[in-house]
Amino acid sequence: MTASLTEQTEHTEPGAAAEFTRAEARTAHNYHPLPVVVAHAEGAWMTDVDGRRYLDLLAGYSALNFGHSHPRLLETAHAQLDRLTLTSRAFVHDQFADFTAKLGDLCGKELVLPMNTGAEAVETALKVMRKWGYEVKGVAADQAEIIVASGNFHGRTTTIVGFSDDPDARDGFGPFAPGFVTVPYGDLAALEAAITPRTVGVLVEPIQGEGGVVIPPAGYLTGIRGACTRENVLFAADEIQAGLGRTGRTFACDHEDVVPDLYVLGKALGAGIVPVSAVVADRDVLGVLKPGQHGSTFGGNALACAVGSAVVDLLATGDFQRRSAELGEMLRERLEAMVGHGVVGVRVRGLWAGVDVDPAVGTGREVCEALMARGVLAKDTHGSTIRLAPPLVVSEADLAWGLDQLAAVVSGA
Repeated sequence: MTASLTEQTEHTEPGAAAEFTRAEARTAHNYHPLPVVVAHAEGAWMTDVDGRRYLDLLAGYSALNFGHSHPRLLETAHAQLDRLTLTSRAFVHDQFADFTAKLGDLCGKELVLPMNTGAEAVETALKVMRKWGYEVKGVAADQAEIIVASGNFHGRTTTIVGFSDDPDARDGFGPFAPGFVTVPYGDLAALEAAITPRTVGVLVEPIQGEGGVVIPPAGYLTGIRGACTRENVLFAADEIQAGLGRTGRTFACDHEDVVPDLYVLGKALGAGIVPVSAVVADRDVLGVLKPGQHGSTFGGNALACAVGSAVVDLLATGDFQRRSAELGEMLRERLEAMVGHGVVGVRVRGLWAGVDVDPAVGTGREVCEALMARGVLAKDTHGSTIRLAPPLVVSEADLAWGLDQLAAVVSGA
């Protein structure tokens, strides 16, 4: 369908080819990047070391919801860099109170526990749910169970990959921590049947991003909320990719008017400038943690809090959520029109889409290589599925052009 990866790399301009080869020579190969070397980015566009421009339809796995080099966010970061970056949590800095109050209000929750990466936030949520289970629910020591869903992706720590069913994430990294029960994603009856007196929490993604933007059946999140309330179990929603405007609402749970006990946030919270993550919950949940029981040297640092506060300010306007919803309708219409023309299925929620390409056309990797040759950057996932997650600032014309390139690739034009 298109030139091989090797052939494309060989035909890349000399500067990019040399930089790509140099980078690959001295890094552990835990990633398989496309052979593009980015030097500058603004809005929804990235420019490589040879001056070639690419439309970004990945947005750093939703970390760049507000685009590259957003002026207000950069201004905030620059100003904070000149003042203070880190104190550790041994002291309090002057950005901390505003950030925690703003993020707590955005979530409608009382307390915020800031961390750095998404995986750290998930680990934090797991610890909090277990401790709550022992101290509040009264589960016997070391007997707590947390229900998770098949097809999940919550990060890559040894605890988290232990309840993954993706062999690439899991194989070769055991032994794994006990205490996790896996049920089929989207199967509410199976989840309800798995709840026992030892169950302290349910951890799910309201939409599974790594799985290919898998959207559960209507009523699934509502049903989880009801079951958790009924059975005295905590509901933790991993909104690290799905949240903060990506799906056309502030949180993906908002599509069913569901409020979890714990929001697990990351990626876009740091705007692609600095890693920022958080667990947000009420006092009766996060209050189980006492000094010395959990922490992070960089968690809640001054630079992160300044940028995070500015991100929350942008979301508070509602403009990005509306833009995601409106452009998402165009994205849906254009992708659905490709079904039967090189595409066999699509799933769209806001500006987030999973596209199942006909395997006869090529693998997801091959499709992304062909898109790269046309000036569009996207990311494959399992098999022949690719994910699209453009920055929420993308223009309608640019998005339409990017989708034109996808239509040409999958149709063999």
